[in-house]
Formats: sequence, C-alpha cells, structure tokens
Amino acid sequence: LIRMGKPEWDNPMQFVLACVSYAVGLGNVWRFPYLCQMHGGGGFLIPYLLMLVLLGVPLFYMELAIGQKMRLGSIGAWRAINPYLGGVGLASVVTSMYLCLYYNVINAWSFWYLFHSFQSVLPWAECPVNSNLTGHVEECERATPTQYFFYRETLDISGSIEENGGIHMGQALCLLLAWMIVYLFIVKGVKSTGKVVYFTATFPYLVLIIYLIRGVTLHGAINGVKYMFTPKMEQLANPTTWINAATQIFFSLGLGFGSLIAFASYNQYNNNFEKQAIVVSMVNSSTSIFASIVTFSIYGFKATFNYESCLERVRLLLLNTFDLAEDTISLENVIHWIAELNRTHPEQFASLGGRLETCDLEAELDTAVEGTGLAFIVYSEAIKNMPVSQLWSVLYFIMLLLLGMGSMLGNVIAVITPLSDLKFISRVLSYSVGLVCLFCLLLGLGFTTHSGNYWFTMFNDYGATFSLLFIVLIEVITVCYIYGIKRFEKDVEDMLGHRLNCYWKIMLAGVSPILLIALFIFYIVNYIQGGTPTYQAWNKELGKSVVTEYPPYAQAFIGLLLASSVCCIPLTALYTYCKKRNLKKAIS
Repeated sequence: LIRMGKPEWDNPMQFVLACVSYAVGLGNVWRFPYLCQMHGGGGFLIPYLLMLVLLGVPLFYMELAIGQKMRLGSIGAWRAINPYLGGVGLASVVTSMYLCLYYNVINAWSFWYLFHSFQSVLPWAECPVNSNLTGHVEECERATPTQYFFYRETLDISGSIEENGGIHMGQALCLLLAWMIVYLFIVKGVKSTGKVVYFTATFPYLVLIIYLIRGVTLHGAINGVKYMFTPKMEQLANPTTWINAATQIFFSLGLGFGSLIAFASYNQYNNNFEKQAIVVSMVNSSTSIFASIVTFSIYGFKATFNYESCLERVRLLLLNTFDLAEDTISLENVIHWIAELNRTHPEQFASLGGRLETCDLEAELDTAVEGTGLAFIVYSEAIKNMPVSQLWSVLYFIMLLLLGMGSMLGNVIAVITPLSDLKFISRVLSYSVGLVCLFCLLLGLGFTTHSGNYWFTMFNDYGATFSLLFIVLIEVITVCYIYGIKRFEKDVEDMLGHRLNCYWKIMLAGVSPILLIALFIFYIVNYIQGGTPTYQAWNKELGKSVVTEYPPYAQAFIGLLLASSVCCIPLTALYTYCKKRNLKKAIS
C-alpha cells in the first residue's frame, strides 16, 4: 500500500476473487430474495437483468478503469482527474467509514449465533423457563422462540431509541473478535488480503451448494421454488419494481464506496479489467439468483411446516368439538370437513368462533421479510425444524460470517488505501490500519447498547443510499464530460490495446447518467413524501415490532448522515479554489 513501488496482486485471479468477495455479500442472501418476493417472483428478473446491463456493468467497468489507470485510492484518483474533485473520493471514504461502523455488527451477531449453535438443543428452538420455574417467559410466548432469542438474548433491545442502556457484554466481545479478524486479514495490505480472498470468495458457494441439496430435499421446498419462478407480470407496470431493481444492482456491486477503485489500483497497468468487470458483475447477479433458489426452498419448507401445523390444530379442534373418530379427518381432507361440518352442524360450527384458524399456504409464502429478519429469524426458524439442526446452523452462520468478512475487507481497504497514498502514513501503514480498526470498534460499541439496534437501522437506511447515488452521478459526469469521454477512451486504449466499443460509450455518456438522475430524483421525492422517518420498535408486551416515529434529535442526526458525506464534494472544491487563489496572490 505504498505509492512508490506500489504492491500488486500476485495474479489477476486474486483481484477477481477480491472483487467477488466484496460484491457478493449479505445483500445477495437476504435483500434479493425479499425483492423477488415483493415484486412478482421470476418477473422481477426482467428489470433486474436489464438494470445490470444498463447501469451495473458500465459503472463497474468505469471504476475499475479509473483505479487501474491512476493507481491511487479514491481521493488521489479523483484529484488526479481534476484538482477540484478530491471531494468525490473523500465522500466515498466517509460513506465507507459509516458502513464500516455498523456492518461489522452483523458479523458480531453471526459469531453470537455460531457460538450458540454448539448446544444439544438450539437456544432459539424453544422458549426459556421463567424465574419461578412455573412456565415459559411471557415475552417469548407472546412472540416466537426465534424472535425472543434475537430481540432479547442477542440484542437485549429497549422499547424505543430513547431508552438507552448499558453495553451488551457478549455482543461487545463478539464485535471485538470481528474487528480483530478484519485487522489480521488486511494488516499486510494486498499480500495478506490476496490470500484471504481465496477462502472468503469460494467457501460460501460450497455452503450454498450444500444448502441447495438439503433445501430442495426438504418437505414442501418445491412450493417455495415454484413461488419464486411463477412470474406476476403485472408487477412490471409498477415503477417501484424498476427502482428497486436498479438500486439492488447499484448497491450489490458496491459502486461509489471507493473499494473497486482501491482494488483496481493494485493491478498491473495492462491488466484486462474489461473482461473482469463483466465476469464479476455476472457472478454477482448469478449468485443472487442461486441464493434465492436456496432461500425459497427454505421458505417453502417453513411455509409448508406452518401451514400443516395450522391444519393439524384445526383437525384436532374439529375432532374434539364434533366428537369424531381419530382417523375420520386427515390433513388432506380437513378443508373438505370444514365445509361439510359447517353445512351439517351450523350452530355447533358457529360456536367455534375465533378458535378456528384460517390456514393458507399462499399467505404464508406471501409474508415478505428482509434484512436481519430474514437472516436471523426466518432462517433460524427453518433450521430448528431440520434434522441435525446444529450442523445446519453452524454451516449457515459460517457462510454469513465469510460473506460479511469478505465485504468488510473491501470497506476497510476503501478507507485505508486513500490514506496510504499519503507519504507520512504509508511509512506506518500497520499502525494506521490498527487505528482505523480501533476507531471503528470504539464507535461501533454504540450499536451493542440496548437501543443500539435502532441506531444500526438508521445507519443502514440513511448512511449510504443518498450519498452513493450522488457520488456515482458525479463520477460518471466527471469521466464523460469534465475529463472527457475521448480522453478516457485513450486511457483505456493505452491499458487494453483497443478503444471503447459503442456499448460502453452509449451507456457511460447517455443511459447510465439519465438512470442515475432519475433514481436520485425518485429518492428525494420519496424521502419528502414519506413524512416523518419511522423505525420498527420492539414491544415486549405485544411480542412484536411496532412502527414508531424517530424523535427530533434522531431526525436531525439522519439529516447529518445524509448531508455529511455529500458536503465533502463542494467543500473540498471550495477549499481547493481558495488555496489556488491565495497562492496566486502570494506569487503576484
């Protein structure tokens, strides 16, 4: 990570694996399946793949080209293109720093679940006994054992963001472990990272393949897979479907954080980044689809299990109420018997009232869950019902850890590389890596407090979205219209030996900027129309999350999050202008 005699990847495969390890992250496992579920199953693949071609691949290509040409981190690269644009790189560093602060908390949760998987009975499989030993804990009975374990045992969450509390020591230790591993992975720069990515980029695929084989053999898995691949084409008329497809491509590939520029800066000057940009983009999107098949097979199993459990409860209720023989009603004919008994014994049937549940497999499959809810509640709910559940739990959380750690490497390198371009820091690189990790750890401890999960949600929702759209929009306008598409074309020819073809030019100079402007406007309009920002607060009396408005100070902090990184661009340009002006005055 030294500017003069800058180290390089040992071979192009290391660079590709680093990009794959960074781009293929938790979003592929928990965000993409959720979007498929929300926007018409297989029909969502149409806008998703279109946005990959129109937005994802060209912008990915552009960032790799800049990093490889300039051989600098994001700040140095953009300053080299135009002295007034060093703020673009600084904005990327600030955004990556925000991501570093909270992203490793997910890895801490994964460690927590992994350590708790080595038990004869998984702790989220059943409710714990209360202090009087007379029954189960009430909060757990109102919710579910998996929800109780996540919200109470893992997070020990407060009732709102305003109720603060001490640090959860178990979570703090897991976070410390997560940051120690990240430090060891990157302390020697690309020489250590290049070795690590062989494992972090490939092992999750082995686990996904094992899970796929297990998933499709589970009872009811076919219901989930059919649900995924049955397209609801009417969703294509919904503009939100297209917006979500574009943003998923955008964030999944990791554009705008500066990580791709940093990774590419360690390439040899004539490395074929064009082919690599296409390969990594395709691998990333294929992984999302592959992970969705695994997720929907698990969904199908869980939905079928819940549906059949519901039918069994209804069957027992009917047998006891109407005093029928045990083998009269089965799961296959319970729906028929509901209609039959309602027809033949209307008064007795009416007396069942609210005790008679409505069992609907489609409704179970329609229940959309995203983010941590999918990763730590829905998956663990399914795992506890599998044979040898401890094995599947260990495998799953190791996979989550590796996906999370692979992305963390890119996030931290996006911060470290621009710093290492400064001569005085490059001499004490290992100390600067340690200081960055320590700084993020200390601030990240805030997310392990009782109200920490609400701050985590705030950073996740507002820390990167707006700023990344703005950063990448400025990047593409700079390359095509300030630096100049012809000049960029000559740089590419110098590195690859051939000029940009029509596809790259049309996308970069026309289609991608228009789409980015549309996304940017949509985000602002959506934010304004959304009214007061809200979050999901855990209500232990009800045993579920309730929508709650952020208090005024939290809303002010959201404004700070949205503006802080974006402000780096005009402020740095203003600082450069004033500095040049003062220099001219001093000379004259």
